[in-house]
Amino acid sequence: MTLQKTFSWFRKVAIAEGISFVALVFIAMPLKYLAKIPIAVTIAGSMHGILFISFIKLAWDLKVAGDKSAIWFGKAFLASVLPFGTFYMDHKAWKREAASC
Repeated sequence: MTLQKTFSWFRKVAIAEGISFVALVFIAMPLKYLAKIPIAVTIAGSMHGILFISFIKLAWDLKVAGDKSAIWFGKAFLASVLPFGTFYMDHKAWKREAASC
């Protein structure tokens, strides 16, 4: 896969991972604890887990293939564990990088 295509997939998965994280924290968790519907966390958590692993794998692939620094990878990881982090990084950094690929 080319670097440009990998970066495109990375950005798409980053947005999906961010949406799944926000849905997990702000929709599924309240449903579990306030409305006593635990299946919401099971479903949202499973989807988020798959997207999180995909995000980290693609970030590592970009680090290696795109000659990115460990700091870049660390920022990507930090963005993935903060609510709205992937949206912020996409807006501030990754969009600019996509133009240069």
